[in-house]
Amino acid sequence: MSQPQQWNAAFYDEKMNFVSHYGRGLIEWLEPLAGERILDFGCGTGDLTEQLARSGAVVTGIDYSPEMIASAQKKYPHLSFQVADGHTYRTDQPYHAVFSNAALHWMKRPEEVIHSIWHALLPGGRFVAEMGGKDNCRLVVDALHTVLAQKGIDAAERSPWYFPSLGEYASLLEQKGFRVTLASHFDRPTEMPDGDSGLRHWLDSFADPFFAGMDASEKEEICEHVTELVRPSLYSDKGWVVDYKRLRIIARKPEQNS
Repeated sequence: MSQPQQWNAAFYDEKMNFVSHYGRGLIEWLEPLAGERILDFGCGTGDLTEQLARSGAVVTGIDYSPEMIASAQKKYPHLSFQVADGHTYRTDQPYHAVFSNAALHWMKRPEEVIHSIWHALLPGGRFVAEMGGKDNCRLVVDALHTVLAQKGIDAAERSPWYFPSLGEYASLLEQKGFRVTLASHFDRPTEMPDGDSGLRHWLDSFADPFFAGMDASEKEEICEHVTELVRPSLYSDKGWVVDYKRLRIIARKPEQNS
């Protein structure tokens, strides 16, 4: 069983801000309206929550990480944020829309998450999300598996991610009662910051559970080995470009609960 991902909110904002940058395009899919109640499901440090609020919508951000929520509250004190687990989240004030960017693949029990989203929506409400899709960051993930296997560690047991295919995730939504109106699984090669340090930033930010129980020297050794395995494929004069694959979904809850 994987250990929870540990987040450094300041480092995330400084080095991994491409996550919220790409998420701005998802807001166009949502088309938020003034006065709507919108839930930002896995809001991180709140940058997209604030973007949503600019539409005049009444936005609440939730995240499992207290560090991320503390950062969001500090950056945007005029907005509402709370620590919550997407697997079990409940509200007595349902929303017109649930929005989620780059968060759902951190939640490994998708049926429970979809149940939470269903109950968070008003009848007729919409769910608009982007997450890591099948084979997301496949070359880096495979390298982690290879290097850890050489040390007798099963990387699959430590993986913090859930990267479904389009068909798999759309089927889960439909089984719950959602009508999936638009879905896309696409490549998004993503440049990392800081030249040759870029992949290490990625590993430090997102791969923490793979290094559970290791000291700094052990982690350094593994990161160096992973880096050299993927360098021929992912490093060029542009720096590191990681092989992201994203899944975007728009789904509707029926006007009347079935």
